[in-house]
Amino acid sequence: MKNFFSLIIAFIVGIAAILLGLSYYPTQIHDFATTKLNVDINHYINHFPALLNFFPNLNTTTLTSSTSAPPVFVISTATMASTARIIPRAIRKAFLAVEQSEGAGARVRRSIGTPSLKNLTPFLMLDHFSVKPGAGFPDHPHRGQETITYLLEGGMDHEDFAGNRGTLNPGDLQFMTAGKGIMHAEMPRQNEDGSANVGLQLWVDLPKELKMCEPRYRDLRAAEIPEVVTEDGKVKIKVISGKSHGVDSVKDLAYTPVVFYDITIQPGGKVQQELPSGFSSFAYTLEGEVVFETGTESKVVKQFHNVVFEKEGDGIIARVADEAEKPARFVLIGGQPMDGQAVVQYGPFVVTSQEEVYQAFVDYQSHSNGFERARGWRSEIGKSMVH
Repeated sequence: MKNFFSLIIAFIVGIAAILLGLSYYPTQIHDFATTKLNVDINHYINHFPALLNFFPNLNTTTLTSSTSAPPVFVISTATMASTARIIPRAIRKAFLAVEQSEGAGARVRRSIGTPSLKNLTPFLMLDHFSVKPGAGFPDHPHRGQETITYLLEGGMDHEDFAGNRGTLNPGDLQFMTAGKGIMHAEMPRQNEDGSANVGLQLWVDLPKELKMCEPRYRDLRAAEIPEVVTEDGKVKIKVISGKSHGVDSVKDLAYTPVVFYDITIQPGGKVQQELPSGFSSFAYTLEGEVVFETGTESKVVKQFHNVVFEKEGDGIIARVADEAEKPARFVLIGGQPMDGQAVVQYGPFVVTSQEEVYQAFVDYQSHSNGFERARGWRSEIGKSMVH
């Protein structure tokens, strides 16, 4: 109880200090008072709901949180109006991700890692996969990269030679660092209705000094991902990694610095999302049509397209036309480039020289230098693909 009343006193003092500051520095701290403070207030209310008994007329953004639902931050229209307009990045190229076969019976729309876009440092590959029961990605190795798997529909099981295993459900992510070597299987859930399991898998390069690090996994569950709601509900942003409208993601999950947002815009909605300076960035359109504003012009981008942005500019501005028949959804991803680092890739091995490719094959075949546990190992989930 003592801590609770101390919190109330600190809360009141903080409000008073900001109000006093506004009288002297209204412009400088306006954004803080209208955005960051709202987020902090909601953090306290979320953990100490009794605060509302002391401040029944408190007009703040809304935050809800539970073990089954992600925290949701509703940013008011007034706050949005006070946000300075960013300088949008120009579009370098936009192209359709053509569907192709991959794995054992899976279908993917690959955009990064194709002749249209060989790589976009630090990104090596982006697959929008659709895997029906009976198909999948049975036992296979990796070295030298990280993978980020984001499940959109269905379920995916994972198992590796170190005894790690788990299941991704809709909205969940898995960040895997292959490092010096991993052998694993990724298999779809056998849905009763026969529906496909759909998601995204992004390959991210590792800095040369981390290519031979120990493998590791980290999961991020849908309920842990904060969501920002703006434009009176017309824009929703899942902050998977990075910051949006003053709301931070839960934690950094990859060695390579990456920002990752899942954005849905209703007809008539508009969003401007900042990106870290110098980061490579792209958007992949999952649903609908998105209009990207680039300062002097606008570009309409349809479903299943990858949009690569230039590095100059503060971020992106995107909207959906008032007359659109349905909302649009896209992921916006950025990463710290590894300029000057060579990318030599052969299948699942990503290294920095041809000699290292040869060595990766020798290590894998001889079960050494990271692949010791691959000797005689077979996943349980991958056995369903053996006929």
